[in-house]
Amino acid sequence: MKIVNSNDSSFEKEFSELLNRGKMDIDSVSKIVQDLLNEIKQDGNSALKSQIARFDRWEPQDDSELKVDVTDMKKAYENIDSELKEALHLAYDRIKAYHEKLMPETWTYKEESGTILGQKVTPVDRAGLYIPGGKAAYPSSLLMNAIPAIVAGVEEIVVCTPAPDNELNELLLAACHICNLKHVYRVGGASAIGAMAFGTETIPKVDVITGPGNIFVATAKKLVYGEVNIDMIAGPSEIGVIADATAKEDYLAIDLLSQAEHDEMASSILITDSEELAQKVSEKVEEFVNDLSRKEIAKKSINERGAIIVTKDINEAIELMNQIAPEHLEVVTKEPFVLLDKIKHAGAIFLGEYTPEPIGDYLAGPNHTLPTGGTAKFYSPLSVDNFLKKSSIISMSKEGIKEIGKQCALIADTEGLTAHAQSVRIRLED
Repeated sequence: MKIVNSNDSSFEKEFSELLNRGKMDIDSVSKIVQDLLNEIKQDGNSALKSQIARFDRWEPQDDSELKVDVTDMKKAYENIDSELKEALHLAYDRIKAYHEKLMPETWTYKEESGTILGQKVTPVDRAGLYIPGGKAAYPSSLLMNAIPAIVAGVEEIVVCTPAPDNELNELLLAACHICNLKHVYRVGGASAIGAMAFGTETIPKVDVITGPGNIFVATAKKLVYGEVNIDMIAGPSEIGVIADATAKEDYLAIDLLSQAEHDEMASSILITDSEELAQKVSEKVEEFVNDLSRKEIAKKSINERGAIIVTKDINEAIELMNQIAPEHLEVVTKEPFVLLDKIKHAGAIFLGEYTPEPIGDYLAGPNHTLPTGGTAKFYSPLSVDNFLKKSSIISMSKEGIKEIGKQCALIADTEGLTAHAQSVRIRLED
């Protein structure tokens, strides 16, 4: 694994490349994706079925074939191993408990004049969840997207997932059953985003779309934003690790590989103030990678998008990692909580040597749908907030409008909006 030192003359250039790791060439696919979206907006199910035949190698003969029967979900759940059932239920319970703590409440307060101000929190009517397929099955992504919507109180949850050759993963269907989902559809890619954004004869139009996907999915979400809300534009998975000399090299090596095995475009970055640790981790990565089931993917990711940076001290390591703003950040130092206040930008922060990133992917409780490519500087993890909207509450008393009405009308006059001003003054004269 490549090792660079922050003192190297070439460091600035190499670090700049790491900062650009998440850039997706959305422009290169925008025309293709826009054409697909336009077809679905115009022709509905007809275009949807044609696109499924084109990309997923099967063509629904009837509209009803698009929807997954709830009995198939139940059957898939009954077919899985009992220990796996227990694990999925444990994940469900822990994710639900965590997200319940995130729920905001409607609130009001009353001023001395009797004026009431506040905020009303309301779930969206219908949420659309995109769950990827293809290279791997992700029942965990289903749980992480569905449970916040359930906790938020969304009445109708729509799920779209690709079914290559008209086959769906049983684990995903089992997870749908655990979440008691009724509206699951066999459609993936940009086609699914278009169907949920505009609605078809079979798939209803939603209010918000969440969930990860490839560049076509990300581009489609960007293009339909405004027609519906979206969670974020997510890119390839990534991990950042800050470690000192007390860290165990085998722990760090396998944690870096845990992201590299996701995708050739994934990035794994370790920053440490120990040259000795850097060398040991690099050697362990080379040793461990050959035992992975997805070793070719992991090797390409590590070789092309992985790096170990050696810094003069831990403070410089934190400074560099804040610039990177990783999706996942592990802090493996002697006293990790001491550093927490200095960390400004990260999707999820994993503190201590017994907190590997994969525990957050599945069972810890916080959401694993996280901002990537440096967008943790302004995006937050998926949560109940993505499925809620907030309305301001204003109820002026007669005394209250007398207190501030004159000034309100004056500002309206200054902006040249005479009806605005008169709307207030007419009440002051009453």
